[in-house]
Amino acid sequence: MTNKTLDRKTPPAFATVDKIEMIKASEQYLRNKIPVYSINAGTQELIKIEFLFSAGMYQQSMPLQAASVNSMLEEGTTTLSAAEIADKVDYYGAFLETGLTQDTASVVLYTLNKHLETTLPIVEQVIKDAVFPQHELDTYLRNRKQKFHVNNQKVENLARKYFSELLFGSKHPYGINVQESDFDNIRRNHLSDFYNRFYRANDCKIILSGKVDDKMLGMLDKHFGGNDWLNKEGSAKVNLLEGNMDLEIKSSKQNTHIIQKEDALQSAIRIGKVLFNKTHSDFQALQILNTIFGGYFGSRLMSNIREDKGYTYGIGSGLVSLQNSGYFFISTEVGVEVCQSAINEIYFEMNRLRENLVEENELKLVKNYLLGRFLRSVDGPFAMGERFKGIMEYNLGYDYFDKYIATIQHITASELRELANSYLDKNSMIELVVGKK
Repeated sequence: MTNKTLDRKTPPAFATVDKIEMIKASEQYLRNKIPVYSINAGTQELIKIEFLFSAGMYQQSMPLQAASVNSMLEEGTTTLSAAEIADKVDYYGAFLETGLTQDTASVVLYTLNKHLETTLPIVEQVIKDAVFPQHELDTYLRNRKQKFHVNNQKVENLARKYFSELLFGSKHPYGINVQESDFDNIRRNHLSDFYNRFYRANDCKIILSGKVDDKMLGMLDKHFGGNDWLNKEGSAKVNLLEGNMDLEIKSSKQNTHIIQKEDALQSAIRIGKVLFNKTHSDFQALQILNTIFGGYFGSRLMSNIREDKGYTYGIGSGLVSLQNSGYFFISTEVGVEVCQSAINEIYFEMNRLRENLVEENELKLVKNYLLGRFLRSVDGPFAMGERFKGIMEYNLGYDYFDKYIATIQHITASELRELANSYLDKNSMIELVVGKK
């Protein structure tokens, strides 16, 4: 018998990614028309169930409303206290979490398949029977207020907060900022009103990922398929708009802004503009351009401003897709003495992309990086569920991923330069510095 020795001097053959095969979500419905999307994958007897609601900050009529509701869902029902909910979930080795974005709110259960029948009734109570006890609300607001004061001393938090306001306007749901008085103004009935309108079957979607079996749909239908939690007025997706919000985007007409902090050792820099979401035809190509510019550790911003100049520990840029808008941003914190120099270098790199073609080696490196990152992002059922959610929320199909792969493979340096000239214009950017400039 001949033993074959592995030749470690010869690298494995390089293969390009032409198409990524994903397990696609199947769609079924509960009796009350709630869609259930199932991704049956993985080898472990483990399941993730995400209940997704149109109950994000975009829907709230006052600051703190959406966040307070979502955070306090587990703080008590008519029959269970917060401690009892936590104990019951922990007893079965399950995990329950809530989440909030600008557009959506979620309740997520992770559990072993064998315990789903026991843990699902607990989730049902949390979603359908939350009562927001006053003493728990008082504690929550007190803790949030204390954290608010701490964060207001940090330049990076102030920059993040006020940058959104400059992009969208001080009364737009995406731009409104929490003020200290908001903690004193919110009441328990504000939470109940929001909860009763938005956490309802009309605007609920369910995503199952993991080891899905045939019994699970029946369990979901038993606990969530009835009409007892339908909103009788129909869909609640519209914003409440009780005189506090304005859905018109009103970006600042002034390009440069500074919030002085005389005791600051570092200055936080935010630069960017309102753009569009992932349904726009240029979004995917712009993701590639952004990766070259500031979207990964080897980007031009990192190479210049961190590695070469040593102005910062980290700098990056990104594209944010929202259901009703989107934006581009650049973010970093630098020493106050090099703040203006760092800003100059940011615009220098922006202009380089507008004036010069990206060299072939750099473009090839970024393409391979993006393809590899996408492969990692669909590794496992939970990851595939997250990817599916990212297209489902925008009414996109799985062909969106095929187009993304094709865009990565075929985009040219000339096309990237055209994109840079269309979107990376210094005069169209809003610049904010918190600290000293």
